[in-house]
Amino acid sequence: MAVMTGRFGHIAQRVSERTAELLCAPVYVLDSRGVVLASSEPAALGQLADDALAHLEQEPVRVSVSLDGEYGEALVLPPPGGETISQRLAQAVVDLMVHQTTVVDSLPNQHELKNKFIHDLLHGAVGDEAAIFRQAQILGMDLAPPRAVILIDASEYILASDGSGPKPSEAQVRRREQLVISSVVGFFMLPNDTICGYIGNGEVAVLKASNTRSLRTWAGDEGAQDTGSPSWANLHALKRAAAALLSRLRSDTRSPASIGIGRYHPGLGGLGQSYQDARAALSLGRRFHGPNCVHCLDALGIAAFVGVPDERTKVDLATHLLSPLDSSPELLETVEAFFAQDCCPSKTAHTLSIHRNTLGYRLDKIGSLTGLDPRHFDAAVQIRLALALRSLQSSAA
Repeated sequence: MAVMTGRFGHIAQRVSERTAELLCAPVYVLDSRGVVLASSEPAALGQLADDALAHLEQEPVRVSVSLDGEYGEALVLPPPGGETISQRLAQAVVDLMVHQTTVVDSLPNQHELKNKFIHDLLHGAVGDEAAIFRQAQILGMDLAPPRAVILIDASEYILASDGSGPKPSEAQVRRREQLVISSVVGFFMLPNDTICGYIGNGEVAVLKASNTRSLRTWAGDEGAQDTGSPSWANLHALKRAAAALLSRLRSDTRSPASIGIGRYHPGLGGLGQSYQDARAALSLGRRFHGPNCVHCLDALGIAAFVGVPDERTKVDLATHLLSPLDSSPELLETVEAFFAQDCCPSKTAHTLSIHRNTLGYRLDKIGSLTGLDPRHFDAAVQIRLALALRSLQSSAA
């Protein structure tokens, strides 16, 4: 005969154990059919009450149990010492244990509190920074180091149906998001340095320490990038780390996943800005490049200039893309002349009074420094948009 499960069963087991401790007597909890649903003696579980009590010479004390519209009965068996337990005492203790257990069971646990804290932090609910830092410490998180957001879309694993219905149960979602978080923490091997939280919709946010020391493993030969802006520093190492993490997640979950990377922004409020970067990169990247990829604003090409709604982010991106040319004014002059002459090499060379081979060398140099060859259409559009945005920003300033 099947034993009832669910919240009633979970609380009934806690009640039977705690009541048995307080009264120093075995306790069974029966469901409405008279089956032992919970017991301080595991051997009795699943038996009919008559079978479980067949060995007793003295009748147990019987008290009613109710929870969320479900009803059962608690049986307090005679204590080993032969003492007598009154009906009134047994009922009072059982009622107290039901109340305490349901209250404790309804309270959010540390894991849920941490998830909510990270969700609120990333969505701009900062408030008093001193209070936020204290709450983070209580939850075991150190927000002092500079951090950038890695946003993981694992919805095809966390929210996948198990075949019994259109949606997985809450328990299944919790188990799956915990596996993803465990995979992230295990990958970075720094549980105190890698802060993770499930923020809903199959997504996990990672607040990764983004300073040079924390990313040394993935820096490669390039080391820290000198981009002129701390927001873009160490981004190369962060992308390499995210690519390796994506491979680990796909192996652990055996499901597709996608990752969006946010830039570092200073202060607690900067975590929300980094999250918005990662959110935009993930949304646009999935649309233009598909799943199973790592997406970052500086690698989205034209899509970033068209799809990102925040103007400040677009200007920052333009400044970042053009920053390698800032120390070479002749290269900026060359590319602007190249566009002004409709990308015609002969006309550009004539306008600049240089040989075509010199022009070719300069265009090669621009491609080498920026990663964007102005002789290719997509790259040319990106550079042209970046120049226009930066020019507009300078005019406005």
